[in-house]
Amino acid sequence: MQFNRPQFSLKNIQPKTVDLPEDILQREAMLPGHFPMVYKPAIDGISLGSWIGDHLADIGADLKKYGAILFRGFDVPDRDAFQEVMKAFGEELMSYKDRSSPRTEISGNLYTSTEHPADQVINMHNELSYSHTWPLKIAFYCSKQPLERGETPIADVRKVLKRLPDALISSFKQKGILYRRLLQKGVGLSWQEVYQTEDRAVVEQHCKTYGLNFKWLEKDALEIKWCRPAIRNHPVTGEEIWFNHGYFFNFMALAPEIRTAFASMDELPFNTYYGDGSPIEPAFLTAIFEAYRDECVYFPWVNQDILLMDNMLVAHGRNSFTGAREINVVMMQPFGEHA
Repeated sequence: MQFNRPQFSLKNIQPKTVDLPEDILQREAMLPGHFPMVYKPAIDGISLGSWIGDHLADIGADLKKYGAILFRGFDVPDRDAFQEVMKAFGEELMSYKDRSSPRTEISGNLYTSTEHPADQVINMHNELSYSHTWPLKIAFYCSKQPLERGETPIADVRKVLKRLPDALISSFKQKGILYRRLLQKGVGLSWQEVYQTEDRAVVEQHCKTYGLNFKWLEKDALEIKWCRPAIRNHPVTGEEIWFNHGYFFNFMALAPEIRTAFASMDELPFNTYYGDGSPIEPAFLTAIFEAYRDECVYFPWVNQDILLMDNMLVAHGRNSFTGAREINVVMMQPFGEHA
């Protein structure tokens, strides 16, 4: 079966302004479904960090309802200012462990976004949904907007789940997902990069603690396998959500030119199966791709934008781009089986 890489087109922006109790800030619906909700300053000189600290309940209510908030037009001149704004939430920041993509830590759990080549599309996913611990909130900061494209598409995974066929949902609920990774230097990430250590004993203890089956292979490679649910309930709203990397890590999600570079499935840095080890039907993989595609919303980045998301309600990706692009990210509020 042939999979096409996702292509996105701009959707019309139809603002609707609603006043908050304080008239220093406006809330605008980017689309009729209010996704994402856009916060803009109505006057100059607003301290975004101070405003957030005084309105955590309002922000939390919008995140629970809409899943994503775009802060646009505020004076957040650089990455240091972004970090200060994020401190206003009073949440624990996560370090990027159990890595699946190349990133650079700038300082204090502030990272670059995924450093894949500019011509590649990054498929939709919820951050670290494959792991034992993931962030409940994630925030992106536009330090340098790209010349062309480079958007961060977002999709409400409550709506993604509703688009999936009943038979697919039943299969994944019953079987879950088996993840397989081959960690080796030169192809994908090495185990040293993923676990941020040179000590095999540390890696083995991590695998034992979190229930990962592991096997050391030739050329200092490591194979790991583990099972996770495909569908979870949001810890605050109780809603069922599609929360996994089942499509993202699957062989069929790779671009055709990348798939042909591997002689066998055993060479892949990632792959996914049903929890019992059986293959996921190609028709179901197509349905997952289409559900993400049909719920995808995206918008051009503007310098100093901050996109705050409930990581369990909203998936994100990345469009290809031209020109320089720098998006920074912080992950907040660790949650999961071992948080």
